[in-house]
Parts: sequence; C-alpha cells; structure tokens
Amino acid sequence: CDTCSGRVISKLLCSGEKEVDLAVQSAKAAFEAWSQLSGMERSRVLLEAARIIREQRDEIATLETINNGKSIFEARVDIDISWQCLEYYAGLAGSLAGEHIQLPGGSFGYTRREPLGVCVGIGAWNYPFQIACWKSAPALACGNAMVFKPSPFTPISVVRLAEIFTEAGVPKGLFNVVQGGVATGQFLCHHPDVAKISFTGSVPTGVKIMEMAAKGIKPVTLELGGKSPLIIFSDSVLENAVNGALMANFLTQGEVCCNGTRVFVQREILDAFTKEVVKRTQNIKVGDPLLEDTRMGALINRPHLDRVQGFIKQAKEQGAKVLCGGDLYIPDDPKLKNGYYMRPCVLGNCTDDMTCVKEEIFGPVMSILPFDTEEEVVERANNTKFGLAGGVFTRDIQKAHRVVAALKAGMCFINNYNISPVELPFGGYKSSGFGRENGRAAIEYYSQLKTVCVEMGDVESVF
Repeated sequence: CDTCSGRVISKLLCSGEKEVDLAVQSAKAAFEAWSQLSGMERSRVLLEAARIIREQRDEIATLETINNGKSIFEARVDIDISWQCLEYYAGLAGSLAGEHIQLPGGSFGYTRREPLGVCVGIGAWNYPFQIACWKSAPALACGNAMVFKPSPFTPISVVRLAEIFTEAGVPKGLFNVVQGGVATGQFLCHHPDVAKISFTGSVPTGVKIMEMAAKGIKPVTLELGGKSPLIIFSDSVLENAVNGALMANFLTQGEVCCNGTRVFVQREILDAFTKEVVKRTQNIKVGDPLLEDTRMGALINRPHLDRVQGFIKQAKEQGAKVLCGGDLYIPDDPKLKNGYYMRPCVLGNCTDDMTCVKEEIFGPVMSILPFDTEEEVVERANNTKFGLAGGVFTRDIQKAHRVVAALKAGMCFINNYNISPVELPFGGYKSSGFGRENGRAAIEYYSQLKTVCVEMGDVESVF
C-alpha cells in the first residue's frame, strides 16, 4: 500500500512452509560454495554490490520512499548508509582470522573463525533496505548465506537488493527473500537448517522469536524498541540542542526505535528551549515525500496512524499539553488526500508516570520533561525497561562522559543524536535486546570460533 496516497500499489503472496523450505535449501546449497571462498574473494563481490547500489542511489531511494513513505531526502541517506555498510564489511572480509597460541613443549593451539550457515534476517518497516544491508553485509562477509523476510508493510525494496547481490556475483540463492507475516516468520525460526536469527522489531515479537529459537538452540540477535532519554543541560549550545531534539524525534516520521523521545531539559533553559523547539517543529514541511523540500512524509499505515493519535489523546487526558501539531494533515494534492499524514507533535507539562513518557509511541511525538540536577536526571533517564539509546547535550565534556557512563543504554550520543556510522556497533541493553549490528562487533554474531589443539610430542596418558 502506498503510504502517501493510501492506494494499493502491489499485492504479494505470502511464503508458506513449502516456499520457506525451498528458500532455505537454496541458501544452503549456495552456502557450500560461498563459504569455501577466501575473504578477499567475498570482498570483491560485496564491493561490486556496493558499487551498483551507489550508482543506482536515486532510483533505489525513490523505490524506498514509495515503499515506506519517508522523505526522498532521508531515503537517499539510507541508501548511502547501505552501500557504505557493504563496503565496510567487504574491507573486513579479508581480515577475518583466528589466532595462534604457543603451548609447552612445542605444542600449539589455534582458533578458526567459521561461518554459521544459513542465517535468517527479519526486518522492520522503518528502514527496509538499510536494515537488510545491516544484516546481510556482515553475514555474507563471514561466509554465511541469508534468507531475509521484510515486513509485509514494506516488501518491495529488499527484492531489489537480492537482484543486486545476484548481479554482483554471489552464488544463486545466497541471499533469498521470502514474503509474509507472522506465519512465514515462524516457519523460518523453526526450520532445522537455519543456524541463526537476527530480528529488528517490537519487544513482544522479539520475545516470541527468542522462544522459537530456543527450541532449536539457535543464537539470536534482537534489536528491539526503545524509549530513549535525551538530556539537555543548561550549559549546552541552545541551537545545537534544538537541532539534536528534532533529529532525535522526527526522522522517518518518528518511526525510529532509538529515538530520544523523552527530552529532559534543565529548568533554567526550559522556556527558551521549548519556545524554539515548537517554532522549528511548526516549520517542518509535511507532505508528498517525493518532493525535494519535504522533510516529513506519511506514516506507515492507517492503523499505526490511529495508534499514534490515540497516544496523543491519552496524553491530553493525563494532563500533558499539546504545544503544537498532533493533528492529521491533508495535503493539497487530491491524489494524496487519503495518505497517512500528521503534523509533528510536541507535548509539554509531561511527567514521568504518563503513558506517553513510558511507552514507545513510534510516531512524531516529542515529550518535554524539566529536571534540576544531574543526579536526578540520570536516575529518571534510567527508570525504564528499555535501554537502546541515550543522548546528552552539554559544553562540559567531563559531565558529558560522566552521564553517558551512567546511562543504561547501548548507543549513546554526545552533542548529536541518531548518527549511525556503520563503523560503530549498534544495539541495546535490557528489553531493547542484545547482540550488536555494525562495527567489528557484528562479526562475533555471524561467525563461530573453533579451537584446535595440536600435540607435537608423545601423548601422555593418565591411564
């Protein structure tokens, strides 16, 4: 369904148990050839895939905007991050190695880093193409095959990625795409020939995937939800802090798991910050995401738009004040009148016990909360079941490092927010999941270590 206009643009059949098995068997066959290549040989193929994505950046970004509803400006950034991810892991592929350990008497041991086999990637609908690259690049670099299931709300762009991998020279079936919802995901998780599952999505679904994986003792990587704190101290550069808060709340219509939606502002600058944030939020151009000057497109679907609206209604009932936005937006273009648009919302007069402050809304809704002291705000920031991200704005560098060290979150930002370089690991604490994507850390989650012990003398027996 086209989020911009509300019209159906394509229909895809869900993959059943038979189709899932065919995809896994195809990937398993491709794995046999791919895993025998050297890291440098795999590197060249990944670099070629990165080159194709880079050359077709605008075309793929347009496909992603139609697929998801985010602005074309943002979609281009996503595609850039995607090819950079493939380049990064292409660079690491040739360097994957074990180590040699000298033992007494001339004996020695060594370790081998080996691929897992057929890995499953299950993606979310907010960054469809990028998430597929984040999962497939380290998996393929380590010598694995992957069967990927995109969200049923955004099925299109990942198919293009599969075509690109084939064009780049991966064995046929090495990166397979299956379509569908819950049932398709269950078939993948239960399949005996699947070695690992990497999931991005909600906490309840993550729990179910972990339960299913446990039955087959399959390792999982879970990148789940968040309700992340953004702490703004009175000594911060106000313009930077406002820019950070906008980046932390309104990218991809607020549909970002690591968004800093609890914005804690030190009381001395609360009024000045709030005034500027509201002014800037009201100037965000909402509308047709394919237009160059649009900065916020459409939410993913009608039920989700209704859910976000419900959070705002509940926030008002609990005493929060809508400082701007929160209402539906109907574009001038008649073709877009049935799209899933809303104006970005800023909530004031918020308290820690409100639903809008405790639960993940996953929409363009910012909650502003005042604080007085560093000790107080750190305690309040950590008072959540989530632990995906956290941010600090201050000119005091000692305070910045002190606070991020105290935050129980896997991805922290100092004087910026929602920057995700592929060189840095990404993942959460607590209910936000475990395992890491990106950086060298991801190699650990797409490979396994074999230890070999070699005796160079006579074997002594205790018997």
